[in-house]
Amino acid sequence: PICDNVLLCLKSGWPSMWFWNLALNARVVQSSLGHPQGDAEHAVDGNRDADYGKGSCTHTKAEFNPWWRADLGNVYSISKVAITNRGDCCKERLRGAEIRIGNKLENNGNKNEAATVLNVPDGTVVFEFEPVNGRYVNIFLPGNDEYLTLCEVEVFAGEGQREKMTAEKNHVIICWIA
Repeated sequence: PICDNVLLCLKSGWPSMWFWNLALNARVVQSSLGHPQGDAEHAVDGNRDADYGKGSCTHTKAEFNPWWRADLGNVYSISKVAITNRGDCCKERLRGAEIRIGNKLENNGNKNEAATVLNVPDGTVVFEFEPVNGRYVNIFLPGNDEYLTLCEVEVFAGEGQREKMTAEKNHVIICWIA
């Protein structure tokens, strides 16, 4: 791809805020492949289409503690994760899923710090929390016989990460000013 990341800047009566989607085209893996078109990469392809049949969502097998993980390639201070849930059916499957962030791969990264526990998001929901430093971002669904399906995962670091990112990746700047 021409760009590895996208910058979104928003300004609407507040000081400018810069957020980098660190997960776009990141290296990703998941606990299993439930269906041929349910590859882990679909969660970081930049496509928020929530219809699984259109080929832009992940899908694990029904299993014990399914998970999905992005390797950001470096440690960042992460304070927001946006998740696009499946919209054509089954949105309740994400109930109780955890966003885990850290630097360890113990238990596939599922023992890293839990930044937040998901409610059942409709469409795309941004989960905000106190900044957590980490290279790996996991979506972990504790339980027996669970499917994990994600249609997009976006991971954001704030403005303080900009200089670090510029040296590592190519960027496209997209700004909307209201």
